[in-house]
Amino acid sequence: MAGPRWSSRLPHVLVILYALVMGTFPNAAGVDPTVPLLAMVQAAILMIAMSYPLPAWWASIVVMVIGARSGATYLQQSLSFPWMVNSSTSVMSVVHASPVTFPWTGSGIALQAGVLFLLALRVRPRVAAASLAITTLVGVGCVVFLPKANWSGDAVLALPAYAVAVLVGVGVRLLRTTRTRLEAQEELTAEERARRTLLEERSRIARELHDVVAHHMSVISIQAQVAPHLVDNPPDELKENLAGIRGNAVAALTELRRILGVLRAQDAPGDAPQPTLDRLDDLLANVRAAGVELTAETTGEPRPLSPGVELSAFRIVQEALSNAMRHAPGAPVTVQLGYRPAAVTIRVANAAPAAAVPRSPGAGHGLLGMRERAAMLGGDLVTGPTPDGGYEVSVFLPVDSQKGIEATP
Repeated sequence: MAGPRWSSRLPHVLVILYALVMGTFPNAAGVDPTVPLLAMVQAAILMIAMSYPLPAWWASIVVMVIGARSGATYLQQSLSFPWMVNSSTSVMSVVHASPVTFPWTGSGIALQAGVLFLLALRVRPRVAAASLAITTLVGVGCVVFLPKANWSGDAVLALPAYAVAVLVGVGVRLLRTTRTRLEAQEELTAEERARRTLLEERSRIARELHDVVAHHMSVISIQAQVAPHLVDNPPDELKENLAGIRGNAVAALTELRRILGVLRAQDAPGDAPQPTLDRLDDLLANVRAAGVELTAETTGEPRPLSPGVELSAFRIVQEALSNAMRHAPGAPVTVQLGYRPAAVTIRVANAAPAAAVPRSPGAGHGLLGMRERAAMLGGDLVTGPTPDGGYEVSVFLPVDSQKGIEATP
């Protein structure tokens, strides 16, 4: 059972109580001395079936045959009310007693059905059906071929009880198996969704950086083509080297466009320019126009950065502001941009929201995308709650592109 630890053994306790009650039930007057012994053995078999259901079931079959063969019986009491004609009474009670063989007494049927139920919980439905068929055949054989077992007419009543026990056990097993498979499938789906989210975010980053890389490769190609004309009488070796540089640049640019062209095909038509930090003021103005109390601060001397750093820094600020407006509506937001000699730092923090905000369903791309952008440049990203109940995103991006490439795993 799922739930608290104290309830995990509750089914075992119930099975033991069931076995004890049914095992001691035949201890009454007019009972064959063998019946209590067989009932106690069958009760022990039921408890063993919790751990070893298949051997316990075979043992219960042996007890069934022994009980039917030995003719261990108890007196089944019944009342009849024949009409009597006399002067004092018109009705009297007469007690009749009929012997019933143990395997098909009330307690015997209950214990055997319990074993079949526990067996059906642990084995395949086909095995459970085969066990029910064997039990039925053994019971019918005992009634037909063992003379002492012919006393009992309750053997026929035992078969529906056995069938119900097996059907219930198989149903519970199938329900539990289905639930387990569903939980496993949900875990796989969550992992696949996270993996797909990561790949989508990396694809989006690759599409955005395509123009940056293509621009640099185009510049290299043009410079290699123009360089021989800037020198009077350039040697043949210089021309060959520059031609090789241009050829490699053109080949790399062609291959890059062929590979990433598939990714760019997923975007809307049109080549919109990639944003840089020069457009950060426009982004902040749009956020303020949406009703957000935004404070922006820039430290250090602003300077042009590499296109990859400019694009990643802008996207990180954009995504951090979107998360702040989504998860903390109405809360003040602070944006701090710092220019350092070897890096650019970004800090976007929002205060605690005025009211509780329901959690967004599904996995978002925000933090994942910011982390991928920082890792691509060899930077670092730290996120987490602030002491006042808000949330903070801090990013460190190296401006040395070569160092960032070497640091990227």
